[in-house]
Amino acid sequence: MEQSIRRLPDAELEVMQALWSCTIPATSREIEAALPAGRTMAQTTVLTLLSRLADRGMVTVEKAGRRSLYTPAVSREQYTAAQSRTLFRKLCGGSVPAFAAALCDSGLTREELQTLRDLLERDAL
Repeated sequence: MEQSIRRLPDAELEVMQALWSCTIPATSREIEAALPAGRTMAQTTVLTLLSRLADRGMVTVEKAGRRSLYTPAVSREQYTAAQSRTLFRKLCGGSVPAFAAALCDSGLTREELQTLRDLLERDAL
């Protein structure tokens, strides 16, 4: 059964990506520190986004004294798979040839396309 995972707004996705890169469970400060270089968010913004992610069921929150510990409820792989399926259906109408043409026209290098071909042939995806 396919899990329905809605697309996250960019700021929430950045926080999720930071959380996915942390040792779990993570504090908001650890998540803030894991944001990409050059991307700063106020601590209150990180907390607001984590609260929204918890409301969406994307993270769980556990209290440890005065601190909150955050754990992803959805893995990076689950999120990526769900968004890829949505992209495939919405933009390509579920058509494999249309999807393949879009990949070829996306700016991927010949080497990247060959890597994808190799993975498909080895059934490694």
